Amino acid sequence: MNLITSSCLLLLRSVSRNIHRRNLHPLISRLYTEGSSQTTAELFKVQLQKLRDQEQRFKRRLRSVHRKFADVPENSEFQGQHHVYFEDGKGIYRSTLGHDEQEMLEVFNADWGGGGYGTIQRVRLSPSETMLAVTVKKDHHEETRCVLVHLGGLVLRQKALLVLDNVLSFEWATDDILFYSTQETLRCLHVFRLHRSDSGVQTTLVYEEKDPEFFVEVSRSRDQRLVTINCSSKISSEVWFVDSKTPLSFPTLIQSRQPGLLYHVEHSDNCLFILANTGANQEYQLLRAPLASPSKPHWVPLFSAVPGTVIKDMELLQDHCVFTVKDSQCRLQIQTLSTQEPYQLNTHKLPHWACDLSPQRVGTVDRGSFGFLLSSPVHPPVHYLYSSREQKLSVTEDNTKYMSLTEFNTTRLQAASQDGTMVPLTLLHIPALSELHKAPLLLHVYGVYGVDLNMAFSPEKRLLLEDGWALAYCHVRGGGERGLAWHRAGSVLQKRRGVEDLAACIQTLHHLGVSHPALTALTARSAGAVLAGALCNHNPQLLKAVILQAPFLDVLGTMQDPSLPLTVEEGGEWGDPRIREHMDNIASYCPCHNIIPQLYPSMLITAYSEDRRVPLSGVMKYVERLKKAIQMYITRVGVNARVPAVILDLQPGGDHFGPEDFHLSLNESARQLAFLYAELGLDHPQTRRRQKEKSNNLTGKSHKP
Repeated sequence: MNLITSSCLLLLRSVSRNIHRRNLHPLISRLYTEGSSQTTAELFKVQLQKLRDQEQRFKRRLRSVHRKFADVPENSEFQGQHHVYFEDGKGIYRSTLGHDEQEMLEVFNADWGGGGYGTIQRVRLSPSETMLAVTVKKDHHEETRCVLVHLGGLVLRQKALLVLDNVLSFEWATDDILFYSTQETLRCLHVFRLHRSDSGVQTTLVYEEKDPEFFVEVSRSRDQRLVTINCSSKISSEVWFVDSKTPLSFPTLIQSRQPGLLYHVEHSDNCLFILANTGANQEYQLLRAPLASPSKPHWVPLFSAVPGTVIKDMELLQDHCVFTVKDSQCRLQIQTLSTQEPYQLNTHKLPHWACDLSPQRVGTVDRGSFGFLLSSPVHPPVHYLYSSREQKLSVTEDNTKYMSLTEFNTTRLQAASQDGTMVPLTLLHIPALSELHKAPLLLHVYGVYGVDLNMAFSPEKRLLLEDGWALAYCHVRGGGERGLAWHRAGSVLQKRRGVEDLAACIQTLHHLGVSHPALTALTARSAGAVLAGALCNHNPQLLKAVILQAPFLDVLGTMQDPSLPLTVEEGGEWGDPRIREHMDNIASYCPCHNIIPQLYPSMLITAYSEDRRVPLSGVMKYVERLKKAIQMYITRVGVNARVPAVILDLQPGGDHFGPEDFHLSLNESARQLAFLYAELGLDHPQTRRRQKEKSNNLTGKSHKP
């Protein structure tokens, strides 16, 4: 399992694999001030039509690149005691261990939930594989429901045994006892125990969180012994556990919450293995405590990360701990530590292109190995396996064909920020670094909540790379790439540091001869838009175009309204506006409240009409203020000034994370690519090829297909 989790990570979803079609026509509007000249209005209309025309061509190319990588490994398989299971987003299938996959039979279909619930989110097998629990998400919304299915007997395809609404996390203690947390208005504050018996089903509240700043989730130790109730805020955590040997007992507290103390637990051989931020500089280290005496006074340190590296996650095997670590340049490593004396630490280097490590789903049996997928934004996933018995890291044979896809460069750089801090920067490109001065550049940033920038494989990013783009990933303060201290250095009163880091990354690339402002674009989503929007207010000359998805732009207005979902929980990240110093600080960088008359980069803003995480009112306020500021500047300096595009792509539904449907997702990606090419003045690759063919024909040169 992923040991280090949070409410925002729990809700992040993998790329959708759904194939059903639904025709929706997005509202795309070019926004400008009433009373603008007819010439300007006509220009907007022409540019919008050009965007729509190019969108279709990019959609065809995206379909092609998705087909090219259709067979890449995914976290879609898991194993029980007697069967192997496969999940494709809409259904779950199984076959008997050792039998051909063609004999797979359906054991669950997402439609069984009814009421428009249609995408699988989380799956758990009961210990002896007699029960299956699955959460499915409602289309275009965040509501989920948990469906329980009995797997015994000869007839596998059957109706749902039981349906529970608004369930987010859940784990089996036994085949008949399920613990689960419920979500209301984006908050998880309650944990229930469901007990199946001959007399019926009994549901009991076993935990209620009183502090609205905390988020509650249920998880399970890898050895299946403990079910844990994890209570986390932005600055502290608290863990309770239930022993599966006594599943009806009241949960036991490990260590009561303390300001600044973050910890996560695993279990093996009646010992707790605790990852806590009790190490140097309040970073994570591994400690051990007896299950019978779990509180902090009994925690004994076992392992701390080597200076210059930070622990990102941990898996506990039967006799080894497997750590995922990152160094100062955000390179991934695997380190393994034996859990018995003499403790032996080994470091396993990963390929230089590896940017993302995704643990494989854990079934109900094997505790001797750790499987995971390695990828980068432009390198398809490759399945690796660490065996604790052999103490060896290996690549599975069926994935070796993707090992040769290294014709691109992965360059690790550092940018000196305004206060001298060195900010890691990952650059992906095909031409040599010295040949990128005319290459279009797409930058990526997040820098919030201590969460790493998403660097998993994306067919869309692969397409851009093959078109000659350079892709830069800015690991700014406020994110988690350099550990807990890196997050603290870019949160609350230090939030502007992330904006300064982003500006430094762009300037460093330009100084190195990588692209130039007229060919530079930036993309960010959700809370990452705070940094992107603030940069556009203070350094608009660095960029030509910006793409924002479900953007959080009105930080000040949102944090002043405690009635909105998540506002109370977010205080540890942005600050409390009731405190004057915090309010002044938020006001100094809030994108919506610092717009001034000037030339901004062109913007494509995708928002969702019923998004409860990012209120649409804040997005609309930002767009209105932005278009007025641009028009004021254009009026002041004259009509010959460049008019940046401000496109609002308003999509239906309330799914903050974008459409699950593959075709809708493809439409969104194609629209973004069309926008980038149009605003950076780039020809569509197919147009360039036709122009080259025409030129060759006119000059009498032959052309090889």
